[in-house]
Amino acid sequence: MTVHFRRAGSGEPLVLIHGIGHRHQAWEPVFDRLTAHHEVIALDLPGFGNSPVPEGGMPADMAATVAAVLPVLTGWGLDRPHVAGYSLGGAISLELAATGAVASATAFSPAGFFTPAERRRALAILTMLRANSFLPAPIMRVALRSAYLRAMCFAPLMARPALLDANRALGDALALRRGLGFTAVARAARDYRFDGVRLSDATVPVTIGWGDRDRIFGVHQAERARAGLPAARVVTLPRCGHVPMSDDPDLVAALILETTGAVPRERSDPSVVTPAARGQEGHFTE
Repeated sequence: MTVHFRRAGSGEPLVLIHGIGHRHQAWEPVFDRLTAHHEVIALDLPGFGNSPVPEGGMPADMAATVAAVLPVLTGWGLDRPHVAGYSLGGAISLELAATGAVASATAFSPAGFFTPAERRRALAILTMLRANSFLPAPIMRVALRSAYLRAMCFAPLMARPALLDANRALGDALALRRGLGFTAVARAARDYRFDGVRLSDATVPVTIGWGDRDRIFGVHQAERARAGLPAARVVTLPRCGHVPMSDDPDLVAALILETTGAVPRERSDPSVVTPAARGQEGHFTE
């Protein structure tokens, strides 16, 4: 299985996992902040970004997805890395924590705490966004130069879409269009619900962050996570949407670094940003 990634920094490894239809560049707003403390690997999940669909097809469910990710981590020489993810990637992060395969997990708006009706609504919004991404690329390129139109297009995902520049907006839209794994993952999500019982036996630090303006998975789902995972730290992110890295990169980076133990929780200062380490980009084939 071939997995595209970006790798930079030094220290304890930290793997970043994106959501459905996205790509590793979703982490760009926080990437440099994290490489100041960790060796950071942001990956494109199979079937998304620059990672092709596996030869045997997309994993059929979450268990198969986790089973596919584990040998990739091993192939990178990672022994119990820290992980962070959002949406689909948040659920994968929690599932990895439940297996004991990671040193810590930070999950932003993780999938799996929704009701069936909420799941259908979320998938309907995401499917609509993907349908819109099939407009001709030249038209999207011109349209997304408008801050107003960018705000309209990305409002379901971000509380402050004005912070998204035109080039990244176009790249995200094209990634959503080209994500060949989208349909299979959306289909598998219909039967998914996170089982907190398995994670309750894990001893690794777990933080769940939820944007108070999340329009995909409403912030009320954080209460279900809090009830189901009493040992986890559950934090509401003010003025953040479903993809909070773009809305408040300082806060997101701070929560991840507090969870990994890179900075003390009581003394974390997310306003301090260290210049990025020189990194690499490549593919891993397992």
